[in-house]
Amino acid sequence: MDWGLRNRLSRILRPEDGRSVMLAADHGYFLGPTHRLEDPRQTLLPLLPFADALMVTRGVVRNCVDAGTQVPLVLRVSGGSTVVGADLANETIITAMHDAVRLNASAVAVSVFVGSQYEHQTLRNLARLVDRGTEVGIPVLAVTAVGKELEKRDARYLALCCRIAAEFGAHFVKTYFCDGFEEVVAGCPVPVVIAGGPKSGTERDALRTAFRAIREGAAGVDMGRNVWQSDHPVPMIRALRAIVHEGATDEDAFALFTRLKQPGHLQPV
Repeated sequence: MDWGLRNRLSRILRPEDGRSVMLAADHGYFLGPTHRLEDPRQTLLPLLPFADALMVTRGVVRNCVDAGTQVPLVLRVSGGSTVVGADLANETIITAMHDAVRLNASAVAVSVFVGSQYEHQTLRNLARLVDRGTEVGIPVLAVTAVGKELEKRDARYLALCCRIAAEFGAHFVKTYFCDGFEEVVAGCPVPVVIAGGPKSGTERDALRTAFRAIREGAAGVDMGRNVWQSDHPVPMIRALRAIVHEGATDEDAFALFTRLKQPGHLQPV
């Protein structure tokens, strides 16, 4: 792996522990003005100091993220279908690698829909993106997406997706947490971060998922709705950081969340 590519990846997965708290905010590319992400600038501004990386589209970067921010960007570069379309899996590459370079992205992200009608198409997207990323020194995050077919979130299927993504050259993989998640990690030779998915029932539920994932080998989390759709988003992302980077249990993290959401405890530390 070239120095520049390794350097960019180290901005996302912190060198001291190899872990990351990524903040996913790319939902608008298929969902439109998502609840509590209607104004991305307002939503993201208080959260950026606590994120190791921000996953967004180029439109949000250029219009809603201050150029002076130091948070590494994971640029969403696949898309082409929406929630009102026929099939979310029908994606192509929508952002040129040179634009990722212009935006100083630390990585690019592409969805792969293994087992769907568009499996070949999305895996080819990944392969081509890895080739282009290698040329310019930008790592690729493969997102093992399942669209509306939530029943596919089991260890056997997700292990298949993650391993295939790694075999195609992805430098790290984003997938869902599941029972038997340690099998998913064991079969994937690159770091695995977990997706948050739709907002969990409670913050405690999301923190429990994050804790179990880290305990079973995840390199971090890439959560969006479970953070910025919370009534207390800053305490929530700080509680996630405690799990990922400080070895906190889910109970410890929830106690921290409960304390931080009280008035007078929201200042950055």
